[in-house]
Amino acid sequence: MEQRQDAIAERHRIARRIFDAAVDRAHPRSWLAAHLPPPPPNGRLILLAAGKAAGSMTQLAEAYYLDALRLPPERLLGHAVARHGYEAQTRHIPMLAAGHPVPDEGSITSATRALELAASATADDLVLVLLSGGGSANWVAPAGALALAEKQAVNKALLRSGAPIGEMNIVRKRLSRIKGGRLALAAAPGKLLTLAVSDVPHDDPAAIASGPTVPDPSTMADARTIAARYGLTLPPAAQALLADDASETPKPGDPAFAGSEYRIVARPADAIAAAVKAAAEAGYEPIDLGPDLEGEARDVAAAQSKRARELKAAGRRAALISGGELTVTIAGNGRGGPNQEFALALAIALAGEPGIVALSGDTDGTDGGGGEATDPAGAVIDETTLARARALGLDPAQSLTQNDSTGFFSALGDLLQTGPTLTNVNDCRVILIDPRTNS
Repeated sequence: MEQRQDAIAERHRIARRIFDAAVDRAHPRSWLAAHLPPPPPNGRLILLAAGKAAGSMTQLAEAYYLDALRLPPERLLGHAVARHGYEAQTRHIPMLAAGHPVPDEGSITSATRALELAASATADDLVLVLLSGGGSANWVAPAGALALAEKQAVNKALLRSGAPIGEMNIVRKRLSRIKGGRLALAAAPGKLLTLAVSDVPHDDPAAIASGPTVPDPSTMADARTIAARYGLTLPPAAQALLADDASETPKPGDPAFAGSEYRIVARPADAIAAAVKAAAEAGYEPIDLGPDLEGEARDVAAAQSKRARELKAAGRRAALISGGELTVTIAGNGRGGPNQEFALALAIALAGEPGIVALSGDTDGTDGGGGEATDPAGAVIDETTLARARALGLDPAQSLTQNDSTGFFSALGDLLQTGPTLTNVNDCRVILIDPRTNS
């Protein structure tokens, strides 16, 4: 028994090392300096940062321009915002914290300041936007008569709907003065460069932080269709915005984008590649399922359980590795997130199958939850998960029905707690299969 527990504990450690390798590859210290542009010859460098990596990216950019290039401080100005708990200690660029996934007053203040700074740009200036996941909630500038409380209600409705993040953002763009390319409109005629960390499947620039600096290919009709499909109850001010075709977002070909460049400098595929490498180094055959998985968390868990069993039956010591962003349609009143729900559904589907350990976590360090920096990143399961749960009087199926994966894994002590990672390239799921273990 002791030998079995030691083997399980070692697999836990390996799964965590693989996950940490993905997070390390996604952190801006691994790549940002190589992409930072030279400052403009005569004008100012206006740095605007938003999202979960905004603090770490701003710190690195300050060091590059003020220390390495000796740029006079008066030629560097800007503003940065990250979700609460993700802000960093900057020394020159002011930084605020804002709500996520539900925006707050910090989101309003930061978006207003970003629009003001962008609008001050001249043809001699360079507006450098450092963008990462979470920017949608961190930069909020309600359009029309929409109040913050109404915008918060829309965000909550979208989060509960089960809609993919791309569809959520199509609706959000119609309710904003900064999303959907509108920050680029404000920055013209200044030159604009966006360096983005992708946290969306397929790395669509229009979906990352709701695409504030790129043309928006979606339409008002798309937004109305999404609202109807998910039965969203919207406040009158939001309904009025969705009904008004005159407030459509800027499209490809708009002259505001003529002086604009957009680069994705870190993406989920990079993190998954690092995880694959770490799995191979640990002696597992890595099986890369890709960085862009989508779907209901419990459905994806069922499919991956089947795949893991097949690999074990074939005698393959393998690591199933996948990224992407899964969804949870909330029907219960518990606490959780897509990674924890995936882990709980996977444990149920595996039914205590020996020799399989799995970890599912969000690379930003928080998975669902109440928007606190202390929320868990995900959870870990193994062949003992269900037995230990039942010994504590927990009903795994009932926890899943109530969407209470946090309560379930908290009782077991199997939550993945990383704290804020100051980056975000979506989820990383690792399933380790050891076929020689049968008891």
